[in-house]
Amino acid sequence: MPGRKKKRRVIKTAHEIPKRRKRAIEEALAAHEPANNPDWDRGAEWAPLRFMRKRIGPGSFRTVHVPLLNVSMGDQWPIPVTVFHGSRPGPTINILGAVHGDELTGPSACTHLLSTKFTEPGGALDPETMAGTVRIIPVVNLPGFRSKSRYLPDGRDLNRSFPGSPTSNTTRRVAHQLWTTLMEDADAIIDFHTAAKGRSNMPQVRVNLAHPASYLLAKAFGAEVVLDSEPPRGSLRRAANEEGIPCITYEGGAADTLQQSAVKIAFEGALNVLRSLKMIPGRPARPAFRLLASGSRWLRASEGGLLDVFVREGTMMREGDVVATISDPGSPGMSVDIVAPEDGLMISIATNPFVTAGMPVGHFLPLNKHSSLVGRHVDEEGRLQMAAAKGDPIWREEQDVEEVTVEESTSEEAEWVTAVFDLEQEEKEEADSDPLPDQEADS
Repeated sequence: MPGRKKKRRVIKTAHEIPKRRKRAIEEALAAHEPANNPDWDRGAEWAPLRFMRKRIGPGSFRTVHVPLLNVSMGDQWPIPVTVFHGSRPGPTINILGAVHGDELTGPSACTHLLSTKFTEPGGALDPETMAGTVRIIPVVNLPGFRSKSRYLPDGRDLNRSFPGSPTSNTTRRVAHQLWTTLMEDADAIIDFHTAAKGRSNMPQVRVNLAHPASYLLAKAFGAEVVLDSEPPRGSLRRAANEEGIPCITYEGGAADTLQQSAVKIAFEGALNVLRSLKMIPGRPARPAFRLLASGSRWLRASEGGLLDVFVREGTMMREGDVVATISDPGSPGMSVDIVAPEDGLMISIATNPFVTAGMPVGHFLPLNKHSSLVGRHVDEEGRLQMAAAKGDPIWREEQDVEEVTVEESTSEEAEWVTAVFDLEQEEKEEADSDPLPDQEADS
């Protein structure tokens, strides 16, 4: 019937989380009240932005270089930060890559977001049709990126050094500069990562689900697999959450390589967040199902030798399936199998064939209740198929970008606040449809 409101498609949510933890998450969500920031109302004053002494007018964008170190001698390591200042009020969202310098999924996804196809008039990131401010930082750890290293030159991990210190070691000074210049005033942060050297990660979002604003951000990203995890001490995610800033970590692919499917999911996830928060036009894509899980563990080598891996990251395993075999050239005819201890997903797998006893072979996520649901979404090789990975990357499409017409709303309520309420309503609908713990979810 004309004028009838279209019913929202409810996404099936499969919980693989212990009851006590699930209860804590539900209580945190029930107590959460979205921030009602009057500065984001359509009727609020929306002035030009001042960033690093540069002026960025509403409906425009520019790239500004931010030094990682404030020094008068030596390299300041200036990193490019592209700031989109929308034509209407809204929140400030950071999208960043290469906090670890050898992890290339983030730099690639951010670079594609910054291509002319998406920033020109009518593009997805046209600042004239944008609300709020988006800051894209393709390479955070510039010296590590240049040297193909995870670390900064002093050998320390930047993602274990936040919020940093202005008088400590080099890495903590860099973390302090990043925190005070770019992070502490953000309203949300999307941090792109890959696995460390020697491993490859299945695309996944990691988030503290008991931090409600981060939970909503993770849902907006639109990934099938969301892992509940407490952020490590010194990580950007932990520092942000402690200051009340929603932050999620996307993991996909391997260090020193580019897996285009992982890049595509990162790219689409960033746009999903901006669309979900009504910062840019368009409807966000949603997965066929969402798996909220915790309790993953490492499968480790019991012996040393050469590793023959039978599966790839994202493979659905059944109890007793062989994950890999270890053999040793010094002991011909002898081998040891590493098997799946129960039904589950290989969310990460080793790519380095050399192992010693105790080294990780794979990161395994048990599926006690919803293995059949996940199993209905795998390919012929048994690998979980992510909706956002299907099809050719949008940046490769040979077509003109259509003009986007944005109608002015008569409502004075902040678009972002409305979007948050929409996400919370979706969460309630999903909770109502969630199967009982001893039941199997339907796709």
